[in-house]
Formats: sequence, structure tokens, C-alpha cells
Amino acid sequence: MNQNTIVKLGLKIRVERQKQKMSQEKLAELANLNRNFIGMIERGETNVTVKNLENLANALNLPIQELFNFII
Repeated sequence: MNQNTIVKLGLKIRVERQKQKMSQEKLAELANLNRNFIGMIERGETNVTVKNLENLANALNLPIQELFNFII
């Protein structure tokens, strides 16, 4: 993944979280991740593993492919 894709993925996760009126803390709890890590993902500061993407998708009640529904 190039940096632009990582940033867009993070933004998509943030938008989906906010649509559900969910805090970063709640998303972190549901995805079994650290809240600071959620912030880093949303800001595009870190790459994320497939397993963590799966956890995030499940926590957001979305199919994993929906997280990639953005224009690259």
C-alpha cells in the first residue's frame, strides 16, 4: 500500500466510525485494539494488518471490503 492509500483507508475508518456516533475508545474496545493505535490508523500514520482490518470491520459491523470502498 502506498502512503496515499493508507491515508484514505484511515479516513474511511474515521468516517464510518463517526457515522455510527462511536468514539475511538469504543471502536478500540470492540476491535480489541489500543485507542492510540486507532488514532494513528485514522490519521494514516501507520499501516494496518489484515487481522486488524478484520477486527475493525467487525467492530463497525461492515464487510471488510467496505473499508476499501473509496477512490484510490
